Parts: sequence; structure tokens; C-alpha cells
Amino acid sequence: MVIDSQPDLEVVGEAGDGDAALHALTVTAADVVLMDVRMPVLDGVEATRRLRSRDDAPKVIVLTTFDLDEYAFAAIKAGASGFLLKDAPPPMLLDAVRAVHSGDAVVAPSTTKRLLERFAGHLPEDATPPDAVWSGLTQREHEIVREVVRGRSNAEIAAALFVTEATVKTHIGRVLAKVGLRDRVQLVVLAYETGLVRPGTT
Repeated sequence: MVIDSQPDLEVVGEAGDGDAALHALTVTAADVVLMDVRMPVLDGVEATRRLRSRDDAPKVIVLTTFDLDEYAFAAIKAGASGFLLKDAPPPMLLDAVRAVHSGDAVVAPSTTKRLLERFAGHLPEDATPPDAVWSGLTQREHEIVREVVRGRSNAEIAAALFVTEATVKTHIGRVLAKVGLRDRVQLVVLAYETGLVRPGTT
């Protein structure tokens, strides 16, 4: 009802579990998928992983009951563009769908930071040395990455570094291109995984 109430959005299919969703998406094209984390037959994490491995896969927004659900973190690593709580108000859900469709992430940076700090123990001990991943970044781009990991918005980063929001957005785009990532959610994940930052040090 929420989706179909919008003139620019349309529900093209529904499924009761992850396996059914994957099957439906082989015959029905979709731009964005709202994926429940906990489902019978095939859970949302594995369904997201399999879906995102396909060519021209739709973007995925994970819906979860708990703000710090470890499955949500796993789903982000599996390729989801973020997650929302199931009780998110309709305007937030609609904004999220539009944001993901435009190529952005829907997880608020501060929420991403708290999620990663809560589940930092799940990150690998033998992280790739930061220099091997981040060596191609300029000093300014390193500063931008650290501000993103701190959970700051583009406007806050711009104010902190005395640049415009457009400049911040450009820098983030260049960083994502250099390290081969999709959005700022993956950027934060990689910063933790490679040991560039650690919980409590940002």
C-alpha cells in the first residue's frame, strides 16, 4: 500500500521466502528489492548474496526487527545497499527506495558505525594491510574516509574540512572508484576490515 501510493513507484512482485524471491526475480524485473532478514527456506542474507551475484542484479534493502541485528551486517557484506527497521515510518521507507535506486546507501552513517562496533568481533583478524588497499588515495581522500567512518554526513564533513558538500561528494565518488566499492556503507566496512580504523579509535 505504501509503495503503490506513490506515482513513481510500483510493486512488481512479492514472495514469502528467499528461494521464492530468487525464482520470482528470474522472470520479473525489479529495480529495488525489500528483503526480510529472517525467512523460511532461504534467509535474507543468503538470498541477497545469490541475488547480487547475478548480472544486472537489483539493489537490495534489508528489513530487520532489531537495529543492531548481526544478520543485517552480514546482509550488507552480502551486497545489500543498507537496512531499515521494519517499523520505519512510510516516508523513510519511500526515501530509502528512491535513494537506493539512485545509487546511494540507505543506512545512516551513524547507524553503520554502531553496527560495526557492535559486531567488530566478527571481522577477520588477518585483515589486509591498509596500505595495500588505500595507498592510491590522496591525503584529502584519507581525511574524507575517516570522516565517513566517524558517521558524519556530507554536510558535516564539508563543515569540518572547510569545503563544499559538492566537493565532499566528488571526493567520496573518487574514493569509491579507486577501491572498487559501491557506496559509503561498503567503504565503512572495508575501513574496519582492513584495519584502517578500529572501534573506538575514530
